[in-house]
Amino acid sequence: MKKLVLAFTLFFVGQMAFAQAWSGKGDQKIQVGFNGWGYGTGITGTYDYGLSKLISVGAGANFFFDHDNDKYADDDFGIFGRLNFHLQEPLGLPSNWDIYPGIDLGLLGKSGTYFGAHVGVRYFFNQNVGIYLEAGNNGSLGVSFNL
Repeated sequence: MKKLVLAFTLFFVGQMAFAQAWSGKGDQKIQVGFNGWGYGTGITGTYDYGLSKLISVGAGANFFFDHDNDKYADDDFGIFGRLNFHLQEPLGLPSNWDIYPGIDLGLLGKSGTYFGAHVGVRYFFNQNVGIYLEAGNNGSLGVSFNL
């Protein structure tokens, strides 16, 4: 049993050594998660593409099941573009961590334009899969994938 635990631990540590939360230009991420607050609760999906070590652009969509505010009761979805500023290198973070403030601009159902801001954090367990949390006027928690 001890050998099995040791083998699993070595495998897990080895996988973590190659985890890459942000690699800069050409990096691509897909995130799928749960919206917990903001315009409503539901699911979200985003895509990010790295332009440089510090900047990524992307797009996303939110699908709402319940609304926090009656003002948005007729808004079942939102689509948006996003711009993120990655602080992994400036803060000297390990390769499996990334912190990124960003902004979103798009359309929110029948209400019209949508503008949002967030601060996100990603942690990758291995080269392909990680978790993320974004907090701001519309926050989410979910899974992040490297492409």
